[in-house]
Amino acid sequence: MTDSQRIAAPRETVWAALNDPEVLKQCIPGCQEIEKTSDTEMTAKVTLKIGPVKATFNGKVTLSDLDPPNGYVISGEGAGGAAGHAKGSAKVDLEAVEGADGSEETILHYDVKAQVGGKIAQLGGRLIDATAKKLAGEFFTKFGEVVAPPPPEQEGEAISGTSGEDAPKKGWFSGVFGKKGKEAPAAE
Repeated sequence: MTDSQRIAAPRETVWAALNDPEVLKQCIPGCQEIEKTSDTEMTAKVTLKIGPVKATFNGKVTLSDLDPPNGYVISGEGAGGAAGHAKGSAKVDLEAVEGADGSEETILHYDVKAQVGGKIAQLGGRLIDATAKKLAGEFFTKFGEVVAPPPPEQEGEAISGTSGEDAPKKGWFSGVFGKKGKEAPAAE
């Protein structure tokens, strides 16, 4: 799976965030903990739901082919007990570009590969591929939000004027069917 994400921040800022365990913890879906064990290795604990199977994976994350601030390969593997195991990698390339207002921006290109085994593998390729695509999309969207928060004039436009973790979450269902002028309930 290959895609890209435009981030309203300079390439050096994006590079630093990609190497910051606290930023990664905020962005990795289901991440409960992440700890840097060396300049190129981290350990992580992530809980994921793939179809009907929910599992907590304890694993290792490795950074390789480092080319600061242009990109790297991030690889991970984890065991989820009876649910099985997962292994994957993402080749990340950072391209410096000029924003519409003349500011420095970055296009983050990524190519993700994933493999699973055990009970999870029995769910079928389509479900696994769809879940992998969804998780990658969630990670890179959240990463863009964390690294380049909205400008101050847009923050007031957020739901109830709040932003960050205190902001109510609005799911697609309530976005489509929510009452006009009435705030939709928070999605879980």
